[in-house]
Amino acid sequence: MSLDTVVEDIRDEARARAEEIREEADERAEEIVAEAEADAEQIHEEREAEVQREIEQLREQRLSSAKLEAKQARLEARRDVLEDVHEDVEQAVADIDGERREELTRSLLSGAASEFDDGATLRVYGRADDQALIEDILTDYDDAEFAGEHDCLGGVVVESEASRVRVNNTFDSVLESVWEDNLKAISDRLFDSQ
Repeated sequence: MSLDTVVEDIRDEARARAEEIREEADERAEEIVAEAEADAEQIHEEREAEVQREIEQLREQRLSSAKLEAKQARLEARRDVLEDVHEDVEQAVADIDGERREELTRSLLSGAASEFDDGATLRVYGRADDQALIEDILTDYDDAEFAGEHDCLGGVVVESEASRVRVNNTFDSVLESVWEDNLKAISDRLFDSQ
């Protein structure tokens, strides 16, 4: 065997081995590419699902926020309407005049006076426009005098010199009591169709 033949045999073996290594490398490269593509597809699907979840979550948050804003706007509008109605009622109460005003003032003064001991000296306060009316009504009481103005829609505030008791029987206090007691019914009646 000659040296050329040995060299040629070694070269053939080397070529065969190189071809075998190349084929193994190509197979391994194909496996790696296939694994990478599968991983990429899985990552893509997971990311797409995550993006869809984020979109759905954001949509839910915005919808919830919009519903809350709408509810707050509706409540604010209702509150505004109730305030307007309250102001209209206050004006209607302030506008009561004549015999009806005298009758209500007498009743409120009588109720307030009954809270004090007999013989107590009473100071009575009322609306400036009602001073003459109150002074006229006070002629029926022995120990009572008009003591001055009170900022109110009508009625009286009565206090005694002998005690620390002060009775607020103004139209305002009666209106507020009635308003608070009936606010739900008023609201239901105003907004029953909504």
